[in-house]
Amino acid sequence: MRIFDGFGHRISLAMAGKKSPWGGGSGDDGDSDGGKPTGSEGGDKPKGPRNPWLPPGSGGGSGDGRRGPNIEDIFKSRGPEGPRRRGGGGGGPGGPNMRFPQRPGGKSWFPIAVIAIIGIGVLATSVHLVGPQQQAVVKTLGNYTRAMQPGLNFSAPFPIETVEVEDVEGVRSVRIPGNDNQAKLILTGDQNLVDLSYIVRWNIKDLSDFKFRVVDPVDTVNEAAEAAMRAAVAETELDETFSGQGRAAIELDVRERMQRTLDGYRAGVNVLGVEIEKADPPAQVVDAFRDVQVAEQNADAARNQARGYAQQVLAQAQGEAEAFDKVYQQYRLAPQVTRQRLYYETMERVLSQTDKTIVETGNVTPYLPLPEIRRRAQQSSPATVVTAPEGQ
Repeated sequence: MRIFDGFGHRISLAMAGKKSPWGGGSGDDGDSDGGKPTGSEGGDKPKGPRNPWLPPGSGGGSGDGRRGPNIEDIFKSRGPEGPRRRGGGGGGPGGPNMRFPQRPGGKSWFPIAVIAIIGIGVLATSVHLVGPQQQAVVKTLGNYTRAMQPGLNFSAPFPIETVEVEDVEGVRSVRIPGNDNQAKLILTGDQNLVDLSYIVRWNIKDLSDFKFRVVDPVDTVNEAAEAAMRAAVAETELDETFSGQGRAAIELDVRERMQRTLDGYRAGVNVLGVEIEKADPPAQVVDAFRDVQVAEQNADAARNQARGYAQQVLAQAQGEAEAFDKVYQQYRLAPQVTRQRLYYETMERVLSQTDKTIVETGNVTPYLPLPEIRRRAQQSSPATVVTAPEGQ
């Protein structure tokens, strides 16, 4: 490398202790101090740039240590997973040796491990334990073939046969409507609207029909319940939907309608019961409806009170008539005595309510106001208080 100063003198830049990347030693610049050209004299290798793609100390095909870069040589020791490992030991130039453990005979454990995994998979997909409240359906290559009853059952391994287990005796319930704040208005038989919410309880009757006859059996149950409820309420008046007896009749009617519909679909569902949770008027008219209910309750109370009074008067009249009949029978036996007895009883009943006392003495009948005298005597005589003398 030549560097000239401002006067045209050459300045030599020495690279002490460093090797030139162009093949020369320290201070080689292609021409010696004596003016000797750098070349291949004395068996020396020609100077020039070193191939960066060759490992240190490797020679080229021509023996000069240089060759053109070849893309095949670059990826010769590489594969899709990265650089290939070569060599034996863990610390060699080829990197660690990743080999599968071997059996004592020198053979690999890999085939045995594969066979064991396959055997476990076959055993896990071929043996099935069905619970006492469960049933299972078996599909062979996607088609239904048979059903499994509770107990230990066997099948072909997956994917030849697949098994689906379901709880058939557990009670499932659905609330309609699903949201408590949502209104479900249904038209009654007397052209009124009622807000109903109810619960339907059901279980699985036939698992094969439940799985393969309808697309979505749960939605089918919900739709059948809603249709049956609307049909039953449409035949009932509004007042009956609020009474306990009317609700019981509606619940029974809805259950029977649902069961007939689901049996017609062959849905494999058994309807256990229907329970009406709420039966209220629409929210827009709830205040007016409550006023009507209060008026009806007051009217019922007045009617009940009138019926009670009528029954009381009637019972009293019937008692008096029976007593008169008994007196008449005695009168027919002894008319004079019965007539005098009636007179005495009547006068006793009348005079017992007055404050007058009549005393008969000979031909004079004086009037003595005894009750009035007794009352005045009580008012004129105040209560006497007895006090002890002082000093005693």
